[in-house]
Amino acid sequence: MSWSLVKLSNVAEVIAGQSPESKFYNSMGKGMPFFQGKADFGIEYPTVRYWTTKQTKIAEPLDILFSVRAPVGPTNICNVKSCIGRGLASIRVGENINYRYLYYYLKSIEHLIADEGNGSTFSAITTSVLKDLKIPLPPLPIQKRIAEILDAADALKRKDQELLKKYDELAQALFIDMFGDPVKNEKGWEIKTIEQIVKKQKNSIKRGPFGGSLKKEVFFETGYLVYEQYHALNNDFTFGRYFIDEDKYNELIGFKVEPDDIIISCSGIYLGKLAIIPKNAKEGIINQALLKLTLDQNIYKNDFFVKVFSQENFKEKYFDSNRGAAIPNFPPMSAFKEFKFITPPIEVQENYMDIIKNIKSCLGLIENGKNSQNLFNSLIQKAFKGELIE
Repeated sequence: MSWSLVKLSNVAEVIAGQSPESKFYNSMGKGMPFFQGKADFGIEYPTVRYWTTKQTKIAEPLDILFSVRAPVGPTNICNVKSCIGRGLASIRVGENINYRYLYYYLKSIEHLIADEGNGSTFSAITTSVLKDLKIPLPPLPIQKRIAEILDAADALKRKDQELLKKYDELAQALFIDMFGDPVKNEKGWEIKTIEQIVKKQKNSIKRGPFGGSLKKEVFFETGYLVYEQYHALNNDFTFGRYFIDEDKYNELIGFKVEPDDIIISCSGIYLGKLAIIPKNAKEGIINQALLKLTLDQNIYKNDFFVKVFSQENFKEKYFDSNRGAAIPNFPPMSAFKEFKFITPPIEVQENYMDIIKNIKSCLGLIENGKNSQNLFNSLIQKAFKGELIE
């Protein structure tokens, strides 16, 4: 189905934020709520942390709040009249577009908008980037129906996410009980470095190529997939945006991704997020923002590595100095190779993973969580291609 594309500025007002002179941590019985950026965002609606008595730019309830700097892309829906700071833009829809339809559309392309960000100290976009966005515009009744379907799918996904959160808390408690703090290592487990737990083969530790190797002019609509941060952050391998041809693939074959490899995000606020490449993954390579590891499964299990690497104490020890930078970046390879990993016997690792797999199975999370996330991803992709509503 073909829908007309219109500029966002033709169907909505885009309001640039401007930080006020006053800001309080509590209202003290006066003032207006103040949102200054992504840090105020919740799952769907922002949380009021600050108030101001000298409001500047105003967002109204049902405006869409869009993060325009550090990071670019996240969205929320305003649920209270508020003042917005420089980290945000407020998008106020007109009569020809449904606000929830637009909200889901922006969420579906936020990673594309993020690519437009620039700046020497942190990534940012101007409101002109938002105003010039091309929005598919079906008739209003279709917009509303699409929003209703995505609302239902999103509610199912969130229900499963709440169960997953409880599972994560239980798995974390079990991890600490069995293995202790992976940094303090009070249980005295053997320690190994990353070079001692990867396969003894070329490119088992591989940082992505220089950005100049993957300029946009080498990309195609099909071919070999270029894995990017989105895959590590969302653990979503149905997504494909950039592809290269066979010649480029062979040129960059050292950056090849294979099933059971681990990819790690190497920059931005989600520094250190990681995912395991699934069995059915598309053939391709990593981009410059990723690190690829191929572990020796006889020494270190992938799932156990993810659990250790994701421990808060581990991240604080090895990433805190980098996470505090304007643009956080992964430590140099020389420093990464000095990271210390507790290495319990492989049987103990397997026992832990079997226990939490059984817990997951009992809670119905293995398939339910995966299915609801995949359903939402599939529906949101179909929705804006005109394939959801006939």
